[in-house]
Amino acid sequence: METVIDVQHLTKIFDGNPAVADVSFSVTRGEVVGFLGPNGAGKTTTIGMLLGVVSPTSGAIRVLDRPMPRFRREVLARVNFSSPYVSLPNNLSVRENLTVFSHLYHVTDPPRRIRELAALFGIEPYLDRITRALSSGEVARVNLAKAFLNDPEILFLDEPTAALDPDAADQVRTQLRRMQRERRLTIFCTSHNMLEVERLATRVIFVHRGRILADGPPRDIVAARGKASLEEFFVSLARETSDGAAS
Repeated sequence: METVIDVQHLTKIFDGNPAVADVSFSVTRGEVVGFLGPNGAGKTTTIGMLLGVVSPTSGAIRVLDRPMPRFRREVLARVNFSSPYVSLPNNLSVRENLTVFSHLYHVTDPPRRIRELAALFGIEPYLDRITRALSSGEVARVNLAKAFLNDPEILFLDEPTAALDPDAADQVRTQLRRMQRERRLTIFCTSHNMLEVERLATRVIFVHRGRILADGPPRDIVAARGKASLEEFFVSLARETSDGAAS
């Protein structure tokens, strides 16, 4: 199977403290990986290094067989990222925002692509509204549409449905699963919604204090720990490691 993300002995130290500590893993094409852990576990820092916006202290990263961050521009043309916590220029309309990103990604026929994604993610009614007038859930949908403009090979998602109501979140998960199957898309996502991870992910990497504590299919990880669900596993492991650190 083709490896599209390869991380070896990745470390990032801030002010003498390791945010990521000697982490190694690989991801193959078509996998949906839930990258999980409590707040401060090193998830966002790791994704920042995978995208080439944070420089590692040590270690090696290859994305789509290109070393990062040296080939950042080339890699970013073939991947995308979505997070409800990243703001779009709020003085532009939704259509204008998507048009700007279409040009940045050298999208062929941006109006057609925007129409397709607007229909797919249900943002047609507010394409011509100013972005700052949107609700957080509407902005989350726009961010997801933006993330598919360049038909990415790898999609990095940070809490993709955090701002959506349960019905909208379920619709988005359904769309993501369908697009992943149709395009053999690799998805690397963080989430605190364990039900969402169980529905989306084929594999889970659990990190705590910058280190990997578990890696495997969600069902296998839950069964190995004798837990009823991924959420129960998440809570128990987070508490165990916290208690261990406190003692």
